[in-house]
Amino acid sequence: MFTRLLSTICGAGIGFAVVAAPARAADDIATKAQECGVCHGAGGTPVDPKTTPIIWGQQSSYLYKELQNYHSGERKSPVMQPVVHDFSLADLRALADYFAAKPWPAGHPANPPPAIPEKAVMCRACHGQNFEGGPPAPRLAGLSYEYLAGTMRSFATDERTNNGDMSKFMHALTDSERDTIARYLAAQ
Repeated sequence: MFTRLLSTICGAGIGFAVVAAPARAADDIATKAQECGVCHGAGGTPVDPKTTPIIWGQQSSYLYKELQNYHSGERKSPVMQPVVHDFSLADLRALADYFAAKPWPAGHPANPPPAIPEKAVMCRACHGQNFEGGPPAPRLAGLSYEYLAGTMRSFATDERTNNGDMSKFMHALTDSERDTIARYLAAQ
């Protein structure tokens, strides 16, 4: 009888642990994600959208790649590298999934440009028909002009090198073409 009671108690304890572990892990990720909100915004809109991207509703695969690149040092940032340094790769994946599951914040401009710039058409192959992103490319529509222009410039000048295709594409564009594309995407 005592053995049966002990087995029941142990079984219930293991069952509770199995059920509670994912909830606790989700709580841990939500806690870790609060630190991200300091810059990226607690409600999805960055504190400074000119220098900080929207991560709410962004593609999980892209977020994970960027987090992993900061973690490994492949992508440099005096802000991001210390934040993710002690996270496990599993935590980075969970953070990427956490933010990807959030809704993209509202607030698109009321008057988007009427026609897509000619050079932006090829961006659709990776970034989607409406620039909403897709594995492995990020959503671009609705990011700030300043952030987009700065990111494109960093690829064009080889300041950012964690995506060879982007560097090649940005090298092939003029400053004016990159500016036109950034303005168009920001207005989407």
